[in-house]
Amino acid sequence: MTQLPAISLAAVPGRRHKILEIAQEVEQRGFPGIYGPSLGDSLSLCTAIAMVTSKIKIGTSITPIYTRNVADFAGTAGFLHEVSNGRFSFGIGVSHEPAMSRMGIKQGKPLADMRQFVADLRAVPRVGDMPPIVLATLRNKMIALAEEIAEGMVFANGARSHMSSSLAVLSGETRSNSDFFIGNMIPTCISDDKAAAMAVNRKTLTSYAFLPNYRNYWKEAGFEEEMAGVEAALADNNLDRVPECLSDRWLAETTLFGGASEVREGIEAWFDSGIKTPIIVPSAVSGGQLQAIQEFFDLWD
Repeated sequence: MTQLPAISLAAVPGRRHKILEIAQEVEQRGFPGIYGPSLGDSLSLCTAIAMVTSKIKIGTSITPIYTRNVADFAGTAGFLHEVSNGRFSFGIGVSHEPAMSRMGIKQGKPLADMRQFVADLRAVPRVGDMPPIVLATLRNKMIALAEEIAEGMVFANGARSHMSSSLAVLSGETRSNSDFFIGNMIPTCISDDKAAAMAVNRKTLTSYAFLPNYRNYWKEAGFEEEMAGVEAALADNNLDRVPECLSDRWLAETTLFGGASEVREGIEAWFDSGIKTPIIVPSAVSGGQLQAIQEFFDLWD
């Protein structure tokens, strides 16, 4: 039987009712989960999806921990856990310095901040039981912290070839524990025009190449030459050269692209890598978000 991935949905203004209809279709089609990225208010989206579905798992893939008071987060997470009948998981992360700086937020040390946030979240009184907590992870120390204090972990734009090394940080017991969430958000573009699909994914991930934490992760994953090229381009203030530094090999390990059969095979490869819940982040060569979601559905028809 084909293993189905989860899907990432974001409710952009003017399209929120439509996204809820799509969430119902995702459930009806038998997909295992819907996860909201940091784009938009994914906690509100999860609340709405909980009200219009009954079985599918839902969660925030990554909610930045700095954007609300921890007691406010706890109240919302406890509410969602209860009204979803335990279907909700709270994915949290430290986000990225540029994004937080634009909001006037000063970050501390990622590991210490995450440990403190989880402890504080669980200590808030009179909010009900907390849902499973899933940490946004890239490198080994955060993976180890997820095993220690959380109920799961989720990558974004992880490298498939590096997953065996990353997951080796976990104990065998944790890796085999079906209740411990191991996910990865995967930019995906389905098109028989493979070059065009690759261009879409390269554009999607170029902004991440500007972030030091991602460059450090991809260096660790075996893409030192690509990241050295990016850093040289940034040092020269030649931003247009950055996408040219991101090789096809790198793109093939971090995203999915091509025709239907190739993308389905790629999803299977992600399952084989140890990712229990691949989370497809759909894009389209043309037509926007709704077209990309339809192409994702068509993949299984």
